[in-house]
Amino acid sequence: MAQTEHDDATTWKEFGKVVNMTPAVLRKHLDSEASRSVGQKKDGETESTGHQEGRRILAINDKSKADLTADDYAHMRKVIGYVRRHLAQGGKARQDPDSPWRLSLMNWGHDPLKE
Repeated sequence: MAQTEHDDATTWKEFGKVVNMTPAVLRKHLDSEASRSVGQKKDGETESTGHQEGRRILAINDKSKADLTADDYAHMRKVIGYVRRHLAQGGKARQDPDSPWRLSLMNWGHDPLKE
């Protein structure tokens, strides 16, 4: 197995673990005001980075594994890294189901209350 194939297989597996929201649940969350109320926005943009990421995750989930591109796998690795970093934070926010910390993670497809 080539190195890239191994990396892609590992990425696929890890992505499936960190994105613990179904596409339907993620889509419903992204349609909510709570989802749009959190996250950083780049200058001049009205949509937060996390909200954009959620839409990209849905697009990746809509593809078959065979149709994923190198760019998709790179993006999946970005999602894995973000979720892992932010799970290490949280603190008291872990006790609040409406915390910006949780809502932001949910924009990235991960609901920490499902752990």
